[in-house]
Amino acid sequence: MPAKLKTAVLGATGYSGLELTRLLLRHPRLEKPALFRRQSDTEAVCDLADMFPVLSGNGSYPLQPLSWASLQQQNVELLFLATPHEASRSLVPEAIAQGLRVIDLSGAWRLKQAQNRAVYGFEDADSVTAADLTNKAVYGLPELSRDQIPSAALVANPGCYATSVILALAPLLKAGVVDRQHGIISDSKSGVSGAGKEPNSRTHFVSVADNLSAYSVFGHRHVGEMLEQLQLDASELIFTPHLLPIPRGIFSTIYVHLNREMKASEVESCFRDFYAGGRWVRIFATPKLPQIQFSLHTNYCDLGFCLADDGRRLVLVSCVDNMLKGAAGQAVQNMNLMYGWKEEEGLE
Repeated sequence: MPAKLKTAVLGATGYSGLELTRLLLRHPRLEKPALFRRQSDTEAVCDLADMFPVLSGNGSYPLQPLSWASLQQQNVELLFLATPHEASRSLVPEAIAQGLRVIDLSGAWRLKQAQNRAVYGFEDADSVTAADLTNKAVYGLPELSRDQIPSAALVANPGCYATSVILALAPLLKAGVVDRQHGIISDSKSGVSGAGKEPNSRTHFVSVADNLSAYSVFGHRHVGEMLEQLQLDASELIFTPHLLPIPRGIFSTIYVHLNREMKASEVESCFRDFYAGGRWVRIFATPKLPQIQFSLHTNYCDLGFCLADDGRRLVLVSCVDNMLKGAAGQAVQNMNLMYGWKEEEGLE
């Protein structure tokens, strides 16, 4: 048997970090991952199972203070960062300098254009190195970047909303059938885990339960990813995120005008041809539409559509589990591509 890959996770105490750790623990080609915490983390928990008892009963999961020397001593080759955006922005240059490959689940390295990246307000200690890494980072949406990921040293895992919207629109935009002047509207809804583990007044139970609310209108961080990956102008897309009173899952309803009359069979063929051979996109034949419950706890992005009788107005529905295809599952899918393994390994 070939030697197994040694990975490490920094940020396993967050929702995405926990999901990622659980996936890595069961992956057939990996050693047990090393778990690290930042030196600045104040949580007293020293073992992940103390915080998440779901892991208990299968040994210990010690959280070590981050040390580049410790990563080397444990022969870690691939580092996953499930850290805040600003933390990943400062950590990645050193990790790459140490010879590590990195999959970053934050938004630190997703955006190439400065006007889109400005939403994060990064202040880089070494602007030259940061600019070089920004140019070299591969946007880790396998269905769009499958050929670039295997050789990447730094993969920027996409945002959850961005994944649902980009995968729904990419086939139509590539085919040139979208009336871009008419504009595209995405009405997207996410479970509360998409807001992260740190609670605030908006995500508190009494605010979320029995409620539905819009937020970050014309200002959500994932919009830049959508614009860059789909090569759209800001004036061509309106994206409105909403908070659902459920733990996880994303439901995006996207409204598109076509620039020519089409039949439903043509639209379906456009999607099936674009994703032919892909493992983790499911196309629903009209009139059946995806639902959040179908993709929960899977790495699938489920896509469906309804075409108006005029053949020009199209409604797309895209569903993902924000913790899996929108975060940890996609990170493992990217790892599989980086090391030449089948995309489904460790995810079925």
